[in-house]
Amino acid sequence: MLLLAQTTEVQNDSISTKEYLIIEGDSVPRTSIGLEEVKLLHRLKFDSKEDRIRYLILRRKTVKVYPYAKLAAVRLDSMNNRLANMKRNRDKKRYTKRVQKYIEGEFSDELKKMTRTEGQILVKLIHRQTGVTTFDLVKELRNGWRAFWYNTTASMFDISLKREFDPVNVKEDYLIEDILQRNFQSGRLEAQKSAIDFDFYDLTEKWLTPDSKPE
Repeated sequence: MLLLAQTTEVQNDSISTKEYLIIEGDSVPRTSIGLEEVKLLHRLKFDSKEDRIRYLILRRKTVKVYPYAKLAAVRLDSMNNRLANMKRNRDKKRYTKRVQKYIEGEFSDELKKMTRTEGQILVKLIHRQTGVTTFDLVKELRNGWRAFWYNTTASMFDISLKREFDPVNVKEDYLIEDILQRNFQSGRLEAQKSAIDFDFYDLTEKWLTPDSKPE
């Protein structure tokens, strides 16, 4: 059993506080600095060279589009905080319109360069970061017809803006999460907590049983 305790001592009119780690009844002075939680990741294993190649391709695409999903989440959170402090609808509409143009300016050129699969991964990651589908975000920022138009156009390229990030039921989404966690630890990507609730270790146990290895 591991516990953290503090003691306060008075010596020569000075007060000092010490921290102790209590391990199964023994008290050990704590002299180290507490570190952030680090996930222990399993070692990657693949059944074939083709499996490994597919994973590497998915990794490349995920690492490429994740920063844009993260940026979208930051912009959305900032916008919602600002709107919460605005009282007049006129000010809210004016600010929302300005944010729309800004986001479109940031994303338009890059989105045009993305492949179909990269676009679909981006849609999933936006849902991971915000908890809201891309379709609903567009619907919130634009009128319903514009959202329908976006979704219809995306579907022509086999991209659904209604697609959710679902690592519990979709193995590819689990693999995307696995890729994110590994790149968070390496420092290649800046971590941002998922807005979707799931336990990564439970998912790993589910998907990496002998009959559920990476596809």
